[in-house]
Amino acid sequence: MAWRMLRRKEFHTGLVNLAFRTDHGGAKHVSSGASGKLAGFFLSDTPKDAANCTSYKHCTIRNFHAGVYMLAWNRKREDVAGLKAPKREKRVKRENRTQPPVEAPYVAPKPKIAIKSSPDKTVDIFDGMTLLDLSKRTGASIGALQDILADLGEKVESEFDAISVDLAELVAMELGVNIRRMHTGEGKIEPRPAVVTVMGHVDHGKTSLLDSLRQTSVAAKEAGGITQHIGAFVVEMPSGAAITFLDTPGHAAFSAMRARGAAVTDIVVLVVAADDGVMPQTLEAMSHAKSANVPIVVAVNKCDKSGADPERVRIQLGSEGLLLEDMGGDVQVVEISAVTKFGLDKLEEALLLQAEMMDLKARIDGPAQAFVVEARVDRGRGPLATAIVKAGTLVSGQHIVVGAEWGRIRSLRDTAGKITDFAKPAMPIEIEGLRGLPMAGDDVVVVDSEERARMLSQGRKKKQEKDRLRKIDEDMTEEAETAEETPERVEMPIIVKADVQGSVQAVTDALRSLNSPQVFVNIVHVGVGPISQHDIDMAQACRAYIVGFNIRTPPSAITLAATQANTKILLHKVIYHLLEEMGREIVEKAPGTAETQISGEAEVLNIFELKGRSKSKGPDIKIAGCRITDGHFSRSGTMRLLRSGDVVFEGPCASLKREKQDAETVDKGNDCGLVIQDCDDFQVGDVVQCLEQVIRKPKFISSQSGAVRIEC
Repeated sequence: MAWRMLRRKEFHTGLVNLAFRTDHGGAKHVSSGASGKLAGFFLSDTPKDAANCTSYKHCTIRNFHAGVYMLAWNRKREDVAGLKAPKREKRVKRENRTQPPVEAPYVAPKPKIAIKSSPDKTVDIFDGMTLLDLSKRTGASIGALQDILADLGEKVESEFDAISVDLAELVAMELGVNIRRMHTGEGKIEPRPAVVTVMGHVDHGKTSLLDSLRQTSVAAKEAGGITQHIGAFVVEMPSGAAITFLDTPGHAAFSAMRARGAAVTDIVVLVVAADDGVMPQTLEAMSHAKSANVPIVVAVNKCDKSGADPERVRIQLGSEGLLLEDMGGDVQVVEISAVTKFGLDKLEEALLLQAEMMDLKARIDGPAQAFVVEARVDRGRGPLATAIVKAGTLVSGQHIVVGAEWGRIRSLRDTAGKITDFAKPAMPIEIEGLRGLPMAGDDVVVVDSEERARMLSQGRKKKQEKDRLRKIDEDMTEEAETAEETPERVEMPIIVKADVQGSVQAVTDALRSLNSPQVFVNIVHVGVGPISQHDIDMAQACRAYIVGFNIRTPPSAITLAATQANTKILLHKVIYHLLEEMGREIVEKAPGTAETQISGEAEVLNIFELKGRSKSKGPDIKIAGCRITDGHFSRSGTMRLLRSGDVVFEGPCASLKREKQDAETVDKGNDCGLVIQDCDDFQVGDVVQCLEQVIRKPKFISSQSGAVRIEC
């Protein structure tokens, strides 16, 4: 019988194959085998022969299952049939790993290629520009631009692929450069009305002139009789021509409004009062017009007054570099009277002639290009923006981005307050539907979808925040450099609330002009609309004043909350009244400057010597008998001894007596005995001055032009 011993590892598998050569097959279930230690199944090719199988050699063992008894028996009978099972290999004990697992080396992500942020750099972008054009203008590589576009969800394969102007702006903002949108001008071109801005010094009759032109009375409704907003409206001239007018404030605080008016206008009407002549804001308006390269038409107003001198006005304007027609220049001069309507027809002719020479035309097809001149918040309608359309057509329902704010145009209203579906070039329009309040001076951009509008708005806000943080960092660096030179200042926190965005900016700039070496005006918060409980809480937290300009009186609950919070609220409708009151508050809060001044003078008439009777009494003391000739002498003052105009000695007063009694002060005309500490060099005829330290408060100065300042 030929058979083999099963290896131990084959037992462990639980299923093995054995082959026996026998004369005939059979199958029988073996309950125990090999001395009762083997259990399994004996299988045969023919089940009918299963009963004939009586021994191992008469059957074929196809497979069986090795149990624990079989394994134990096999270990005891290793020498069965002369075969010996191989020795079990010794198990190698694993080493105790005490070292920490090795971490995979850090692989830095591939850096994005981009240029360094350059906030002073401005590039021109336009719709349909290629990636190569944008790369040349910004200085960034094609790969860097493609990476930025991929982050924005846009895939551009070739450098010659065109991208929209909105995408170009988003990429430029990621690179940290400023942009200027350029419009191709493609589309239908038609003549458009002229946009005329009226400028001049405060109270020279600008609004009264416009009232006469449109037969209304706005000047009488203005607080204090001065314009404090930009008014935009269309005037139908007697000839049938339409002109869009912008009325800008003339007060010194509204310089930014005048600059915006000059930026959006075609012609500037410079109003000069014939009795006052050229004033500071007149010169400033001239400067704005020249910097914007806008032609000027001079209107010499108030020619009906007795003190009017138009010729003097011409000479003053010529001396300021304005080339009038009378002097061989191209600037037209018209003498008018807004009250009597004298010369208005000649002014109309001058404006139409100037507009005809300029050949004003604009594109009326395609997306609109507009410019915000004013913004405010309405309680029922939300944020509103007054804009002038420069080109294209603005349509109700379009998605727009205005500055850093976005929205969908819910309605458009003309200057008469009527709802319209669209606005064409040179048309003032009020836009409703913005999510936030834009800044006066922002541009209006029409985009394709709400998603693109939101993305563009977020990008602009992100850039604004970067610019703001950079400005703060620059200011802190500058303050640190000048901290040793500049004395410590008292901070005056202020919260500004106004009716429109332009007024907020004007009041903020005017208040900051009140900064002085002693008081720092810190504008902690600005907003449009009435004073709220949030403003009271913020003012209480930072101990700030609340300044309200041209807004309604807060309800009693807000007033009571302000009183309980010890918060001062200043409400005004006239800008210079507001500045005067704030100037007085600043002067009162200023610590003042310590100065030494002469409070009195005396002449030495006699000298007395007080002998020291012992060492404990001290040395001899000289007493100057003086008569006060001017002012008064104070015991706490410092005495200065003069002889022939030269200073001989200066020191504190040790004793001041009048009629042998100690005195704190001695007035003019009285005699006194004076002892100066450590001084014994008195002579008859010497002059003694009493010096006192006084705190001098700064002065609030308001000029005729309306400008204010704090003089320390």
